[in-house]
Amino acid sequence: MPWPSRKRDKGAAADKKEPGAKIAKTEVETPDSEEEDKTTKPPAGSSKSGWKNWKKTKESDAGGEESKITYCHWLLKSEPESRLEKGVDVKFSIDDLKAQPNQTTFWDGVRNYQARNFLRSMKLGQQAFFYHSNCKEPGIVGIVKIVKEAYPDHTQFDQKDPHYDSTSRKENPKWSMVDVQFVRMTKRFIPLSEIKTHHLAHKADGGPLKNMMLFTRQRLSIQPLTQEEFDFVLSLEEEKPH
Repeated sequence: MPWPSRKRDKGAAADKKEPGAKIAKTEVETPDSEEEDKTTKPPAGSSKSGWKNWKKTKESDAGGEESKITYCHWLLKSEPESRLEKGVDVKFSIDDLKAQPNQTTFWDGVRNYQARNFLRSMKLGQQAFFYHSNCKEPGIVGIVKIVKEAYPDHTQFDQKDPHYDSTSRKENPKWSMVDVQFVRMTKRFIPLSEIKTHHLAHKADGGPLKNMMLFTRQRLSIQPLTQEEFDFVLSLEEEKPH
């Protein structure tokens, strides 16, 4: 195991540039409070027109019918920069994933109950955005897929691991993990700031990112995405960066 306990929630390691983000200790079993969005709506422009163009394309593809709202994709946060936690470097970038055997690894260290439940909901073959978090410029860098569904996270029983949980029992483990495999890099880096511009515009005009959990549950390192959210964010890789 080349990197002990690489990925984790860390109170879900929040991004330095996400408003109200905080680095916290292991989560307790209470709901995460929503941070107030104090930013103002951006001027009308590319985000709104981009949503209209995307909507027109999707309606054409789907015969004008709206998709049923379900969570079938994911966003996984991981830290690409070195940071010691109890003497262990928790850095794990998408390049680290690509360097693993078969470009596959387990997604361990999640210590937030809601994030854990999302992990347990993941199904084989579902895709997720790999999101660089808690760094100079957070954002989406690639796509991974789930190759093994939830099973007990062994780090909860390792006293030398920074995510050791003395209250968890092997006969009834508290924490789970999944295995993920690298699929591809996104065609370009999609920064948090760009996604947020669309989110704010969609809150006003009813676009697909209006309720995106990246902004309503900022602290979670495991976040679900609807098909519409995933498709819209993925479509941004085809656009020139703003």
